[in-house]
Amino acid sequence: MPELPEVEVVRRGLERWVAGRRVASVEVRHPRAVRRHTAGPADFAGRLTGRVLGAPHRRGKYLWLPLEEPGAAPEPRDASPGRARESLLAHLGMSGQLLVQPHDAPDETHLRVRVRFADALGTELRFVDQRTFGGLSVHEADPHDPEATPSVVAHIARDPMDPAFDEDAFHLALRRRRTTLKRALLDQSLISGVGNIYADEALWRVRMHYDRPTATMTRPRTAELVSAVREVMAEALAQGGTSFDSLYVNVNGESGYFDRSLDAYGRQDEPCRRCGTAIRRRPFMNRSSYYCPACQRPPRPSVR
Repeated sequence: MPELPEVEVVRRGLERWVAGRRVASVEVRHPRAVRRHTAGPADFAGRLTGRVLGAPHRRGKYLWLPLEEPGAAPEPRDASPGRARESLLAHLGMSGQLLVQPHDAPDETHLRVRVRFADALGTELRFVDQRTFGGLSVHEADPHDPEATPSVVAHIARDPMDPAFDEDAFHLALRRRRTTLKRALLDQSLISGVGNIYADEALWRVRMHYDRPTATMTRPRTAELVSAVREVMAEALAQGGTSFDSLYVNVNGESGYFDRSLDAYGRQDEPCRRCGTAIRRRPFMNRSSYYCPACQRPPRPSVR
């Protein structure tokens, strides 16, 4: 599943190629792609048609584009009291792709939604999803929220790349949660955007085992972990994200290359780049955890 760096790459592409364009028409080719829009495909298309797509925002693995009326002021703070504001919300799921394609480009096999614009640029936005776990939907947002955050994702925690991320609050929540480190990193109510790949990579960098109890974390160790998460995500972002197959691409259809720089994830039985010990793989929450048994010692069993 695309994680924060991959979604941020897509967000930047949408900001460059889609923001500020007015929607001329919407074609929903598969109703499952808009299943989270409970009013149905026709209502989804109607709410987008004629609207201007604003600058995209992201929280964790979700991204959205505020919907403006043609000629409307872009800042929601100018909206009249009580006036609802809407945003187009996108979640890529396991295989979703938002592609900017020429009008005459052949349709992709798994094309689910087509958005055409009322301009002469000759490109359209396509939502392609092989497994249809992702989707698009329109939701109301607080009219005074500068980012027009959809109400359905307002509860999700800030991600570590967000300037508003509160590291002290995260540390206190980590200590209170009484769980283990990797479970905490994957908990979107604590910290968003961190998935299986980057959790393993960050934990390897700070030499922490994925099963370490969060109650043992000191403030300096939490700061070290958050710093490692930021570093690995920044490096992945600089390389366009991580692509293990053709399902994750940016808006131009290009893959990322961070998979070539991974230190732990996917390297079972390969030597640790620090100490040479073979990387191990263990089942974890219907996924896998990759770690170095020498650098990342498992926690000692507690004795009552």
